[in-house]
Amino acid sequence: MSDAELFRVMGAGDAFDMLLERLPATAAARETAGLSACLGRYLARVVVSPEEVPAFPRSTMDGFAVRAADTFGASEASPSYLNVTGRVLMGQAAEIALEAGQAAHIPTGGMMPAGADAVVMVEYTSMLDESTLEVTRAAGPGENVVAAGEDIRGGEVLLAAGHRLGPYDLGALAAIGVTEVEVWKRLRVGILSTGDELVAAGQKPEPGQVRDINYHALAALVARSGGEPVRLGICPDNMEILERTLREALSHCRIILISGGSSVGAADLTPAAINRLGPPGVLVHGLSIKPGKPTIIGLSGEVPIFGLPGHPVGALDVYGLLVDPLIRFLLSGARERGPCFRLKAKLGRSISSVSGREDRVRVSLEWRDGETWAQPLLGKSGLISLMTRADAVAVIPLDAEGAAQGDEVEVEPLFRL
Repeated sequence: MSDAELFRVMGAGDAFDMLLERLPATAAARETAGLSACLGRYLARVVVSPEEVPAFPRSTMDGFAVRAADTFGASEASPSYLNVTGRVLMGQAAEIALEAGQAAHIPTGGMMPAGADAVVMVEYTSMLDESTLEVTRAAGPGENVVAAGEDIRGGEVLLAAGHRLGPYDLGALAAIGVTEVEVWKRLRVGILSTGDELVAAGQKPEPGQVRDINYHALAALVARSGGEPVRLGICPDNMEILERTLREALSHCRIILISGGSSVGAADLTPAAINRLGPPGVLVHGLSIKPGKPTIIGLSGEVPIFGLPGHPVGALDVYGLLVDPLIRFLLSGARERGPCFRLKAKLGRSISSVSGREDRVRVSLEWRDGETWAQPLLGKSGLISLMTRADAVAVIPLDAEGAAQGDEVEVEPLFRL
């Protein structure tokens, strides 16, 4: 039987679009979370700053607050001389005001005194006596000063709804005194491993058995995507058990991942099980990619179901192409195919391919003479060590019949954390 008879393959991007078109519009649940529980979460509501940051003009250097005009023309050969009238203390309001020809000591972060519009770095000054300051370099208006509201303006939209919160965002929220935000609840993603040959990772395999690799890797990817992994266990190659397990998962999971059983062998039960769960059933069976060709995309009601290859590299690669962007879409509304970005690199050795199929090859990245090089890591899709050694995936497009050493190709970086 030919490949064409086994699969009616389509591109991963087209398959993703098909899923979104069939996916019912269902609002996710919201919750309020403190900053310590918000890393990686998606905002459900826009954040508008209630105040300015900084709330007062601040110095960015240790030195002297001055009126910039009093330093114009200052140099080592022709210094300016100012009268030091006071000192700004850290963490306290500046209670002095400067007039023409005056200066004040100020620390980094100190509040600018009234009348001052610049700070001269201490390196360009000398105290000639207790009150006479010599300035050997001019300062322009606003130099070494952050104006009130220059960082964040009061009433400004700081973070948009759908934005995914990173460490710097949490710092910005703390800066405006926002300690709780409304976020979308994490999507529960059920992960089911299938196959008579599988045993738990903590169990010693008997001859013919293998440990369940995919659950642990997929669960980590789900958590990194902003979802909540739900372990559905290991299912033997038994249709009744598989169908019962999936029906139970439909009641409490927003997405279901089935690892293994997506090919066309006698024990590959996933397509039939998905169709038994209710319409519309299997939408796609077969992608024009390698690895990952036997991937299944199904839908039962409003729950997307993915049949991922049993081989780890194929399963994890397809996750990045389909599942991660789906989670991003459901939590942020961003409709983006596949990984967030790609970069260009030169190929370290030639790769053969077949026209009509996108080949995805694990590579290590090197920096040589100002250029990025991608060195292919050869091996079959069942080798998990390929993923541990890879920095990126080189993409050989559908219409290419390979790529030669030195050719420029697109690569998708693999983020390890």
